[in-house]
Amino acid sequence: MPYEDRTLTPDTARPRIDALDVLRGFTLCEILLANIQLIANDSSALVAQPMGAWDPWLGLPIFSLLFGIGFSLLLDSAGKRAPRPWLVLLRRLLALLVVGLVHKLLWPGEILTTYAIVGILVLLPSSWLPRWAVAGLSAALLTVAVISGGGPLLIAGLFLLGSALVRFGVVEKIETSTRGPVLLGLVFAAGLAGLRVVGPSSVSTLADLLLAGVYVCALLILLRTPLRPVLRYVFAPLGRMALTNYLTATLLVLAATHILGLPIGRYLTTAYVTAGVILAAQWLFAALWLRRYRQGPLEWLWRWATWARRSTLRVSTTA
Repeated sequence: MPYEDRTLTPDTARPRIDALDVLRGFTLCEILLANIQLIANDSSALVAQPMGAWDPWLGLPIFSLLFGIGFSLLLDSAGKRAPRPWLVLLRRLLALLVVGLVHKLLWPGEILTTYAIVGILVLLPSSWLPRWAVAGLSAALLTVAVISGGGPLLIAGLFLLGSALVRFGVVEKIETSTRGPVLLGLVFAAGLAGLRVVGPSSVSTLADLLLAGVYVCALLILLRTPLRPVLRYVFAPLGRMALTNYLTATLLVLAATHILGLPIGRYLTTAYVTAGVILAAQWLFAALWLRRYRQGPLEWLWRWATWARRSTLRVSTTA
């Protein structure tokens, strides 16, 4: 595969975890399909979407969980390589804040700014806590967020949940475990079915969380089947260049709306076709780019800001 990289990278000092790249790529697709009309309409209200349209909120829990996982993986690496690992993480979050503020000029509904602020206020201080405290705080924040209907507390709780999964060693087993995703998926599905009986009015946030959990478990199970190469081929290039693809998608949607004049904001079919074309173009670019380079262009700049030094971008041609 042209995008596969199982070498040790300067960012993580550990082999890449293919399952995380696949999950990240899948979530990027869902986020674009859900948000494309919002981007085209400058975050104004959408026309009524038919039954079966993409849930604009579904990708948020998965993306937030993956962000917390990535934070703790980098924390492990920084702890081995830097005298002050917290400073490495602070630089990373501040760089993300700057990127998010610039992105917000194009699309007010972007999420990177919130991620950076919540990361600085919650994730960074949690790096000094024992893992049991991180898990307990995550459960408390998620409970309050579900009761109150979501918001930044939900993002904070998912960040901490992702961090706890790394610190308890769950993420290390994500490539080899089948029983865990099967059991969790069944629990999430049963809970979701129960909530459907109760009604969505007061439990919508919990239902969305459970549905996101079902999606994650289903993908992890499929990665343990002969479909693994297909899933890696389709989603991993997008996932490895998540920041680049997330930001360029906004530019491409705005260009299609205001330059090409496509009625993305008025017609759902036009929106979905445009999203498919954008994702196909991003996949092709990512697959070709990762043949020669270790990371996407914006990922490389973000790593530069994180470690305060420039690292090698081009893939070595030596054995």
